[in-house]
Amino acid sequence: MNAQASVQLDPMRIREDFPILKRRVHDGRPLVYLDNAATTQRPKQVIQSIVQTSEQHYANVHRGIHTLSEQSTDLYEGAREKVRQFINAAYPEEVIFTRGTTESINLVARSWGDANLGPEDEILLTQMEHHANLVPWFQLAQRTGVKLRFVPLGDDGHLDLEQLEQLLSRRTRLVAVTAMSNVLGTVPDLPRIIQAAHDVGALVLVDAAQWVPHRPTDVQAWGVDFLAFSGHKMLGPSGVGVLYGRRELLEQMPPFLGGGGMIRRVTLQGFEPAELPAKFEAGTPPIVAAIGLGVAVDYLCQFSWEAIHAHELQLTRRAHELLQQIPGLRILGPEPEQKGGIVSFVFERIHAHDVSYLLDRYGVAVRAGHHCAMPLHQRYGVPASTRASFYIYNTPEEVEILAEALDQVRRFFRQ
Repeated sequence: MNAQASVQLDPMRIREDFPILKRRVHDGRPLVYLDNAATTQRPKQVIQSIVQTSEQHYANVHRGIHTLSEQSTDLYEGAREKVRQFINAAYPEEVIFTRGTTESINLVARSWGDANLGPEDEILLTQMEHHANLVPWFQLAQRTGVKLRFVPLGDDGHLDLEQLEQLLSRRTRLVAVTAMSNVLGTVPDLPRIIQAAHDVGALVLVDAAQWVPHRPTDVQAWGVDFLAFSGHKMLGPSGVGVLYGRRELLEQMPPFLGGGGMIRRVTLQGFEPAELPAKFEAGTPPIVAAIGLGVAVDYLCQFSWEAIHAHELQLTRRAHELLQQIPGLRILGPEPEQKGGIVSFVFERIHAHDVSYLLDRYGVAVRAGHHCAMPLHQRYGVPASTRASFYIYNTPEEVEILAEALDQVRRFFRQ
């Protein structure tokens, strides 16, 4: 497990590291940024690393025999080692840099899926998955004929794990599940799911985009086979993500993309792929973004996971307490103790886009829409929801501003 210093979380001190949080919008209102499930803001340490790399070290990695290339390579591979420790992977080559969670899942679908699955096989998914963990498997089904099965959601926002265990069979080759719903905040029982999948011989892919920034990740302790997450949801740059895969699986998988960097040898008769991790990092990788991700890992490691979770739980409890008092507002999903720092809600007769637009007039940035989870919204009979999501720099006062603004939205539409 990644060791973190036991530093108490002080959001007011943390906010000093985030220049954008000093912004004022719409007639000088202070920015209240509550869209962290979509993307987090970057601390000045990450911003400075991007500038410093671009100004002092930037060159292409691995191939250059000169000072800048060697420095960039050291920083790039150093970031890989930081990520390895952060998720407790056994080997650096199990960490593949991608453009994000979406590309990571597509890599598995295109490489492992195309090579191993056919019409007699099944993949088990859930009703609460992000489109990034649905569409690649629909595409795989179109190519290979593999069957897709879905674990239903209860009215309380929890997965029906009894149904999951009933749906599992020897035909199940993969279980792909989120570690935390990006709409409901639901945290499924991953150990139970992983064990049940392995009991029938299935592999497990975890979409950890919403989990990794908020809770400790230990891929070895979990026994997970694949894990995907994005840098921009954990204080890092956009355009970089990670696919973790067990080394023996990655070694057996064919390359996803072809080109420079992923080859050992090319002739007019064919090619030999490179060793891991280069086999899955074709072309020029996200050099500066990966280095910035390494600095984001350094930044997060200042804090204990217990402090991060306690802070987010405090904000989520306060949001539930205040929002439940607003007439006509319904919160989707579990109670605060059973989910992450996400509060999605719907208003009677007020569309989520209108809610978000008016909240923005008060300086409150939230998300509105289906949040790339249309099947989940269909499950609860709503076309869209409004989502507030919290992180380490948010404060109880910002939750109160959200609640006050929502009450003003209600009054506006009542009139």
